[in-house]
Amino acid sequence: MPPSDQPPVVAAQALEATDTRRRLALIVNPYAMSVSRRLRVLVIAALRTRYEVRVLDTNAPGHATQLARDAARDGTDAVVSFGGDGTVNEVANGLAGTDVPLFPLPGGSQNVYAKMLGIPSDIIDATQHLLRISDAWLPRRVDLGRVEGRLFTFSAGAGLDASVVEQVDANPERKARWRERYYAFSAVKVFLRRYVVRPPRIEVESRGGAVQGVTVIVQNGDPYTFFGERPIRVCEGIGLDDGTLSAAVLERASPVDLPSMGARLLVDGLEATDHRHASSLPGLDGFDVRSVGDRPFAVQVDGDFLGRFDHVRFEAVPDALTVVS
Repeated sequence: MPPSDQPPVVAAQALEATDTRRRLALIVNPYAMSVSRRLRVLVIAALRTRYEVRVLDTNAPGHATQLARDAARDGTDAVVSFGGDGTVNEVANGLAGTDVPLFPLPGGSQNVYAKMLGIPSDIIDATQHLLRISDAWLPRRVDLGRVEGRLFTFSAGAGLDASVVEQVDANPERKARWRERYYAFSAVKVFLRRYVVRPPRIEVESRGGAVQGVTVIVQNGDPYTFFGERPIRVCEGIGLDDGTLSAAVLERASPVDLPSMGARLLVDGLEATDHRHASSLPGLDGFDVRSVGDRPFAVQVDGDFLGRFDHVRFEAVPDALTVVS
């Protein structure tokens, strides 16, 4: 029977058999800094030239986690997050433990995880990159970290850095407008107001013993973050697939330490953990952080404020997430 004479059901089955495009669930945070209506339309139209795309908008904190979990259950081939690192974090929490890969499109102010995976920071370039890899699809497993039941993709912290994130999250308009400059401004402000005189203190306890300080930075991969396109490195000996976490403890907060620590974060060849008031704790599968005294400490994950606690446990979760980049 000639193709034109095939019954409609048979013709539809033949068309379906020849359509081998992968199915993408595109989870969009419409409030993210770079997600304009025009750009959204362009990205979706471009992706639909190579993929079957289902668009899902988030409408509340935590919604992306449920959307990603449902998409994985429905048999999608990959989930693409279109937003900032907070959206990436939520999607990763929904996909953890599945074989469905994550691809983060950069739509936020920092886009640390996308850069860490080698994805271009420009949204158009990143979209073109996703189109190119449709013919070279190579998913891989990477680690995650976990604290208080929340998974994180690249970094977390307790103490000073988390207090800075709390300050930044409280002013989303300034965060979107000034980007990393607002983080730097907030860091100085929080440091001078809360940490110069009687700062909240913590104790970090691992298999190597206990270290007291005012903040602990935890990394699941390198770098800790970016200042524009410049990587900011803090912890030592850490990779996305080595099965461990790395931590750095700042042991005191003093105005005389601020210039020297800032230089170590920004100048090539200098290591933050070489500072005389910093300790490096690499290769950890888990460790505890406790408050010293009666004041709880702030905790952040992937640049999102998580809350204040008296005690938390950080853990490495090896091979927890599939990514494609």
